[in-house]
Amino acid sequence: MHLLYLDDSGSAENENDPYIVLAGISVYEAQVHWLTQELDKVAESFDPDNPHNIEFHDSDMFQGRVDPWKAMGKPDRRNVINSVLKVIQGSYESARLFACAVHKQSFPDQDPMEMAFEDLCSRFDQYLKKTSKGSERQRGMVILDKSSYETTLQGLARNFRTLGTQWGVISTLADTPMFVDSRASRLIQVADHVAYAVNRRYTTGDTSFFDQIVSRFDSQDGIIHGLAHKQKIDMNCMCPACLSRRAQGGAH
Repeated sequence: MHLLYLDDSGSAENENDPYIVLAGISVYEAQVHWLTQELDKVAESFDPDNPHNIEFHDSDMFQGRVDPWKAMGKPDRRNVINSVLKVIQGSYESARLFACAVHKQSFPDQDPMEMAFEDLCSRFDQYLKKTSKGSERQRGMVILDKSSYETTLQGLARNFRTLGTQWGVISTLADTPMFVDSRASRLIQVADHVAYAVNRRYTTGDTSFFDQIVSRFDSQDGIIHGLAHKQKIDMNCMCPACLSRRAQGGAH
């Protein structure tokens, strides 16, 4: 069973947020424990007696809004973020990143979160089909941070398995998505870091976090399938997602 942990960055309602990003990491179920342990080791440097009290929430860390981050200088906070990104970069070879960045003004009549969710479900489904061998079919589960979109996304996922997405029926998901509290899941916290890195790359042009993990996005034959940039403002966009697709004739 492959588990796709997802979190979002940006707000659909906030006009100051040009993008909504939904992103995360796909890992084989047996790998969850290792990644959790590695992040607990980072947390132990802040609270050795109870590292589970430390939540790696990227925007809080970057801006120093809550303890223990608000007592730290910005360079130190960035170093902690980099430590989490190093865990992602050093994870199992089979771990893959997925992200969809939606420019909200390009699609004024569509819900950007629903767009991103449909896109990632399709990409995850294609990835699982690609990794299936013979009669050994790979199955997946999508796990998200709790949000106001819970009921909507669960309904969409059911429709994807029956009516399909614009790219076809989803056949590899074992069940409807699960929603968990990010404080209780290190892998959701990993997804938060991926989403934040992608959002900063598209919103502010800051690639310092993104560049550390870009090699882990699912890719094949020169196309970065795991990263999608949905926008209508720059048809010559030079980001890795757009550039790799133009080079290969606009593949999904």
